[in-house]
Amino acid sequence: MRYSRMRLSHKIVLISLFTSVVVFFSVLRTPSMTDDPAATPVDKGREDLSRVEYPSLRSIKWHAKFIQPQESLESLFGSDWVLIARFNRIDRRHVYPGVTIKVPDSIEDIRAYTPMPRFYKPAARHEKYILVDVTEQWLGAYEHGKLVFSAPAATGKATTETPIGLFQISTRDFNHTSSLYKTANDEEQYPMDNALRFHIGTDNVSYWLHARDLPGRPASHGCIGLFDEEMQKRVFGTPQNPVLRDSQKLYDWAAGEEEYEDDSGEAEELEDGPIVEVRGDLPRYLDEPPKRQLETRLNRGVK
Repeated sequence: MRYSRMRLSHKIVLISLFTSVVVFFSVLRTPSMTDDPAATPVDKGREDLSRVEYPSLRSIKWHAKFIQPQESLESLFGSDWVLIARFNRIDRRHVYPGVTIKVPDSIEDIRAYTPMPRFYKPAARHEKYILVDVTEQWLGAYEHGKLVFSAPAATGKATTETPIGLFQISTRDFNHTSSLYKTANDEEQYPMDNALRFHIGTDNVSYWLHARDLPGRPASHGCIGLFDEEMQKRVFGTPQNPVLRDSQKLYDWAAGEEEYEDDSGEAEELEDGPIVEVRGDLPRYLDEPPKRQLETRLNRGVK
């Protein structure tokens, strides 16, 4: 009987130990559903836009800003949030806790910011001419060589780069949607409002200028995307008060009803559409944020 009682006690101990181990690993593998995710500057999974190098920013003093919980562009910068969004080539939907953005030391330095030349000689003989600078992730609209407006643009990412060269707007499609890609929730084809086709590749894939998300870096499958918060509100439910409408502005300027006949809202071929020049290489990504690089150099005694 004593031998049996000892074995029973061993079983109880082993069962208790096994239960403790299972609970321990379950806690490690399954985060608490009541804990809100907290932003942390050392989280390597978060977007650090201070590492994206744009040549035009070398003459502007700026610092990196890590977005904390409950912070937004509006809460941080008031009515100047639009300037910060354009400076970073990012929309409000992509400014979330954990993202690092660039902030000018003086907001006055970016009130008239554009990396595009104010006069572009190759465009001088054209009534309308579109220049896209891949390195700067920016687009300029020209009339007889004079810059009339410019805007941030998200071009193709590595492995799906936007084609480089001279093209021409050949088709407009106010309500275009992608035939290849869907939204992140996989519920519908990705919207491409205010679409202007400028090239068809040898593989029969079309390249368009159109409305899309702007995450602050090259992100597309080859098309060129511009701000359109009305599209984002319709598709994603945010932002509640659309402000940025660059794709609409470009569409109206390049292929609107003042230039062509009434827009049916469907794909329509155009004659003598604006020239589109795409130039440059993808922007360089620094291995470390610029200020961290400087600190490393100083710690090593390098001047």
